Formats: sequence, C-alpha cells, structure tokens
Amino acid sequence: MNEQDHGLRGPMHVTVPTPAGTIRGQWRGEVAAFLGIPYAAPPSGPRRFMPPEPPQPWTGVRDALVPGPAAPQPGYHPAMAALLERAVSTGEDCLNLNVWTPAPGLTGGRLPVMVWIHGGAFRNGSASLPSYDGTRLAADGAVCVTLNYRLGAEGFLLLPDGTANLGLLDQIAALEWVRDNIAQFGGDPDNVTVFGQSAGAIGITTLMAMPRGRGLFRRAITQSGAGHHSHPEDIARRITERLAALAGTEPTREGLAVVPPERLVAANAALGQEIARATDPARWGESAGGGTTVLPVVDGTTLPQRPVDAIAGGAGRDIDLLTGTTSDEFRLFLVPSGMGPRITDEVLTGFLAGFGLAPERARAVYSAKHPGATPGDLLSAAMSDYAYRVPALRVAESRAAHGADTYVYEFARPSPALDGALGACHMAEVGYVFGNLDSPLTGPGAPPELSDLMRRAWLSFARTGKPTGAPADTPAGVLPHWPAYGTRRFVMRLGDGAPAVLNDPAQDERRLWAGLRDAVPAPA
Repeated sequence: MNEQDHGLRGPMHVTVPTPAGTIRGQWRGEVAAFLGIPYAAPPSGPRRFMPPEPPQPWTGVRDALVPGPAAPQPGYHPAMAALLERAVSTGEDCLNLNVWTPAPGLTGGRLPVMVWIHGGAFRNGSASLPSYDGTRLAADGAVCVTLNYRLGAEGFLLLPDGTANLGLLDQIAALEWVRDNIAQFGGDPDNVTVFGQSAGAIGITTLMAMPRGRGLFRRAITQSGAGHHSHPEDIARRITERLAALAGTEPTREGLAVVPPERLVAANAALGQEIARATDPARWGESAGGGTTVLPVVDGTTLPQRPVDAIAGGAGRDIDLLTGTTSDEFRLFLVPSGMGPRITDEVLTGFLAGFGLAPERARAVYSAKHPGATPGDLLSAAMSDYAYRVPALRVAESRAAHGADTYVYEFARPSPALDGALGACHMAEVGYVFGNLDSPLTGPGAPPELSDLMRRAWLSFARTGKPTGAPADTPAGVLPHWPAYGTRRFVMRLGDGAPAVLNDPAQDERRLWAGLRDAVPAPA
C-alpha cells in the first residue's frame, strides 16, 4: 500500500504489515527501502547476555526510514580508519535489519532473497555502511536484507551456564524473521541466499554447521571467510575469563551484565593486544596474533563441531555454495599499519614454521610467485593462504567428496588506495558485489562493468544455485561458463582482465599446505 506525503517535495512512502505491526518505508526510484526494522527485542536490561527474544509488537505505523544502531564496537585503528567505513550509530538496541525491495506488498512475489551478514572481526561492522546499501541488487531483481548482530563480548563469550554464540543466535533470529515476513516484501522465503564477507562469511559457514540454522537458507556465498575460525571450549573459557578480568568483573552472566558496554569493548581491545604479544600463540588458537579475540564457540550444543569438520562430515551438503577470496587478502593488515617493512627474514621463518610449513621450501615457492618480494610481502602471501584461501579450498574439497557443488572465485583487481600498495586486498571486492563503487578501497576509477558482471553472477547464483546460466542464456560480455570445484580445481578469476576459469591456479602454493589446515570429520 502506498501513501503520498503532502507537500511539494514530499517523498513517496509505502507501508507493509508484519506480525509485530505495520512499518512505513520509502521509495528510492524503483526500489523501496525499509530501514531499522527490529527483528528481536533489545538485548539490554534483563535480556542482556540472553538469547534473542521476539520484538515487542507496536500499534499504528512504525517508521522504517533511518537505519537502526549497530552493536557497540571500538572502531578501527587510525591507520585503518581512512580505508574502512565505520558504523555511524551504535547502541544496545542493535537487533535490527534493513530491507530493499522492488515489490513491497506483493505477497505473491517470488523474488530471490539475499541476506547480507557483515564482517569486522566479530568486533566491528554495521548493516548500514554505504557499501552495503542494497538498492542496486534490489533494482536488479532481488529482495536484499542486511542485518546487525551482537559483537565482541556481548555476542561470543562462553558463559559458565553454557550460553554461547549469542551473535550467531541473533543471525538465526534474523533469518527466522526473513522466513516469516519476507513474502510481504515480494521475496520467496523458500529461496534465501545468505552472503557475507570476512567474519560474516565465517558466521555463514558456521550457520551451515548449526542445527538451528537448518532450513533457513537454501544458498550461501562466503567471501574471504570459511570454517576454521572458531574456538574449542577450553580456549573460549580462557577468552571469557581473561576478558572479564580486564573488565573488572566475574566471568558470569550476572557479573558481565552490569558492566557498561563501552567497558566490555575496551576490555576486548585490551585482550586483542595481549594476544598479539603472546609468546605462546597456541594458547589462543585461531585468535593467535590478535586479529580476532572472540570467535564462534564449539560448545557442543548450538555448535556441535568446528564448522569445517562438520562440513567434511556432510553438514550443509544440501546448501548451494559460492566461495572465494581476494588475491592479496592480508595486505590490508600489513601495509597500512607499516608492519610490512618490519618483517625480517627471521620473523618470516618463524611464521612459516609456526604454520607447519618447511620454511626454506615455502620461501622458495612464494618467492617464485612474487619475484623481488620482501619478507613482509612473502609473509602477506603466506598469511593470505593460511587464513583465507586454504580454508576456503578445504570447504570446497570436503563438499566435493559429498557430491555438493561449490563454485570458487579469486578476486584479483588491486585497490587504488595507498597508490596501489594494498593489491587486491581483503574487502576489495565488496563494493563491486553491491554496485556501490565510492568506498576508499574501491574508487576512484572502479570499472562499473566489473560490478555489473559480479552482480549478475551473484544474482544468478541466488536465483538458480549457479553463478552462470547455460551458454545459450549467457549474454555477451559476462562470465564464461563457471564449473564447480572438484577433482578438477576450477577457479573463476575476476577483476584482472577478462574473467577466466583457471584449473588449479597457484597449485605449487596449494601443495605446500598438503596435510595442513585439514578438516577432521567426526568418526561415524
């Protein structure tokens, strides 16, 4: 139902009913935007550190015209702040989402639904960053949803009573809201694709392994994040206990719930610094190095296994998957901070040995791929494989063993930021997926035709489970046929000249990691 505001410049509004009450959105050209919709009650007061509960119903019409707050968060180090968009508004009332649709109120609509889960190392990020505006995807024929969830201590500690993964339970609550409401926005609740980047992609892979996530989405797109980054119970408890101590409280729900959010955010940041300086990295598992602190917790209940191991055992094999990485992921973390030039041969050797690689052999292989590279450049290449590329390939390999198709890509277009020194770094592809090319990592000079190509592929996957159609249905100038990854290790390379399907690219580097970062399925 539409309603025209009175006044010479009044915008066109549109209302949609939901079980909690009617909401009012606003047309933006051919797309209607509904912003800041609560999908759960605010996790504050007695609901703090508790699983999400349904939102309180309202009477009348609720405006959904401005984004809701993101979760409390620290923001970025000054060296990164000029490159990364940050949340404008934060607060405890953070369980909200945004919807963009070309067909509001069309309850018989069958548009594919694309639900974005943001990244940010499980401590930063927002559903409402400019790069994540869903207008272009919706104009291309999808219903696009972006969601906020609890971050840091509030979202991912393991409490003594067994409560864990509250941020993931928030994501599940949002997907349940989509299931129950998205038909009112013209979307097909039986054709939901979750897509996300970095921590968002890790979260999606984790949802594929969570019993409560089953049946809530049909397809998944994971960008620069896979299934290794989680904590077993012992490390998760260590994280909880140390973070609580840094916040000056007991590691219990009662103790944590009375600590102001900003103090927990500061304690999480202090913990990250401690982990980065740790002399025994194994003490902190996948958070070694301080890039993350909290991670999804293998608690045996909400998450029975490490996600990559669950996938190796067959979890999620009924879900279509598109996954990939950028060529130079880790340069985003080494270059702006100035750490790259400080990496010596000795430091590089220590890292390579710590990964389980034979240092001399690994250095020779990476040097052959990157002639003239400094030790910092070689560490960046190895870290990109350790943290991103190899985990993504392990997921694809595990799924192929179960006959589940996985489509793998590499995004290779360098970011223009810092005079090109970042290469095709972490997050460089995000603006292209959404068609928003004004972010510091994307522009200036970002080619719109690359964005058009990637949006077509992502939307084709959301509609059909395949990123390219049959050759007869493929318009000229878009992707060639994209085969699944299997016994032939096909990877679509994007952003570096014409798109091309490569068979086992960088195979020498891949072979270095044989027997490392492997999945370990539970015994039958």
